[in-house]
Amino acid sequence: MRRLVAFIAALVLAVEAVGVVIVNVVLGTVVENQDMSLAGTDSGVMSKGTWVLGGVSGLFLLLCAAFLILTGTRDRAPGRVARTVLICCAVVHGVLGALTVGLIGWAAFAWMMVVLGLIVLSLVAYGPAGAGPAAGRKPGPEPDPEQPAAPAPA
Repeated sequence: MRRLVAFIAALVLAVEAVGVVIVNVVLGTVVENQDMSLAGTDSGVMSKGTWVLGGVSGLFLLLCAAFLILTGTRDRAPGRVARTVLICCAVVHGVLGALTVGLIGWAAFAWMMVVLGLIVLSLVAYGPAGAGPAAGRKPGPEPDPEQPAAPAPA
């Protein structure tokens, strides 16, 4: 089940990466074709900045998708760097989801929350590396720190 979630999350992030790049290319082209400036800023600079932001965002989402594909293929928890990148991606989706309610609408909010949920579910399903009873610790009651240890038999 957790492998399937990781692969679905990777697919969704890859589709989202393509969508983000397309939206930024369209916005950059619109800004470049206009004959206006925003507080004296050159429209060519704004256009190039939009294209760069779209490319960087798309690459970041593809990197997250690659980490999820590796996680699902290996069927083990992502490493420290991959986990950090995926947590950053989840936080960004949470913040953007909160912003999209007012700017775009509830459908965009729902999409962002679905992607956020897939990323978080992938992280939680695999858990941190070395956690749980399989890490060498036998499950059982914890020793009481107030009780002194029994003397060893002679």
